[in-house]
Amino acid sequence: MEPGPVVLVSTAIKGRANLMTMSWHLMMEFTPPLIGCVVSSDNLSFEALKKTKECVIAIPGADLIEKVVSIGNCDGDEVDKFAGFGLTPLKGDVVKAPLVKECLANLECKVADSTLVSKYNFFVLEVKAAWLGGRKEKRTFHANGNGTFKIDGATRNLKKLMTKWPQFV
Repeated sequence: MEPGPVVLVSTAIKGRANLMTMSWHLMMEFTPPLIGCVVSSDNLSFEALKKTKECVIAIPGADLIEKVVSIGNCDGDEVDKFAGFGLTPLKGDVVKAPLVKECLANLECKVADSTLVSKYNFFVLEVKAAWLGGRKEKRTFHANGNGTFKIDGATRNLKKLMTKWPQFV
């Protein structure tokens, strides 16, 4: 029941950046753009997100799948994940957490609602700025939940049918 592609969550606290792999997230609204996500309280990123109330959602391409899975299988208090996995942190415009240069897109987010954090570790994030990379690889990948992943396939262009939502074409 995974609703979107596997992403990286970038946080920064006390001058230290960290990355976390996440597949438990969903789009909640378009205006303003809201993303809901579950972040385990066992993660270093949980404390950073809870305290700073900001992060970057970085959307990796399928060419980064092995790095992204490996990032999710190590601890940020033991590994500098940017340096350790050869990823480039970039400064954004809105939040202190770094963008990830190698990703297809980066969404600078602020916590819009934290009322469900204490009970469910569920954060509601508002996207404040979005960055698109000029990557050749455009496919994303999705977690099956058992250590296997699906990579996006063929794309169909149905823009002509998007009459109700032209602002999204």
